[in-house]
Amino acid sequence: MNRLNFLRIAGLAGATLTMGKILKASPQKSNKAEFVGVLYDSTRCVGCQECEIVCAKEHGLPKPDPEDYPTTKEVRKANEKRRSVINAYETSKGELYIKNQCMHCNQPACASACLTQAMHKTEEGPVIWRDNKCMGCRYCMVSCPYDVPKFEYHSSNPNIEKCNMCFDRIKEGLQPAFVENCPAEALTFGTRRELLAEAHRRISSNPETYYDGIYGENEAGGTGFLILSAVPFEEIGLNTKLQKKSYPELTKGFLYSVPSVFVLLPAILLGIFKATKKRQTQEEENE
Repeated sequence: MNRLNFLRIAGLAGATLTMGKILKASPQKSNKAEFVGVLYDSTRCVGCQECEIVCAKEHGLPKPDPEDYPTTKEVRKANEKRRSVINAYETSKGELYIKNQCMHCNQPACASACLTQAMHKTEEGPVIWRDNKCMGCRYCMVSCPYDVPKFEYHSSNPNIEKCNMCFDRIKEGLQPAFVENCPAEALTFGTRRELLAEAHRRISSNPETYYDGIYGENEAGGTGFLILSAVPFEEIGLNTKLQKKSYPELTKGFLYSVPSVFVLLPAILLGIFKATKKRQTQEEENE
C-alpha cells in the first residue's frame, strides 16, 4: 500500500467511526426522495466551454481566460478558480471532448473522511462543502478518488472549491446552471434512476454511436454525474482502475479496532479551530 492510499484509508477510518456514532444517535428519515444527478453525453459536446463560463458567473469565480481553451496537447484541470473544465482528446474516433468536475458519489469518500462534516452528501444527492464547519484539514482532498476538491492556498480565508451541482438552484426547483445553459444539450438533469434509464436507452438505440458503458454507474460505488462516450473511457482520460465498491467500504473491517479517542478528536479539533478563528477576528477588530 502506498503512502497516498494509507492516508486515504486512515482519514476515512477515523471519520467513519465518528460518523457512525452520529448516525446511530440520529436515525435517518424514511421515504427519502431519490438522488438527483446529471447525465453528460460527451458525444454531443462541442467543447464550447459555456458550462465553464456559466459556472464561474453563478459562483462568483474569475471569468475564464478566452486564451485557455481545450487542446489535445494539454490536460486542463479544475482548481481553486474553476470548478469544471472541458478537455480535448485524440481518440480512435477523432477529436472528442470530455467535461471534468465533481462526480457527486453516492457514498462520497470526501464526506466520510471529513472530520467535521463540512463535506456533506445532501439528501437530494449533490455533495456540498459547508464553510462554517470546515477546519481546513484537507482530508477531503486526500481521500477523493477523482482528485476533485481544491484548497485556496493563497487566500487568507481559504475555501475548498468543487462543483456543488448548483445546489441552491436545485432547492428552488431549478436545474443546475451549467445544464440549463448547455447549447448542445449534452447535459441532462433528473433523478439518477431516470438518467440511467435514459443512458441505457441511448446506448441500445444507437450502438454505433456509443461505447457500451456508463461511467459512474458503478465506479466507486456509483456517482451522480454520469458519462456517456463514443469510445472506451480511457481514451478520454477517465480513470478506469477505480474499484466498484465505495471507498468508505475500505474502513469497515477495522472500525472497531480504532481507539475511541477518534470519536472525540474531531470535536476537539473543531473547537480549537473555532476558538482560534474567533480570537484572530477579535485581534483584527482591535487593531
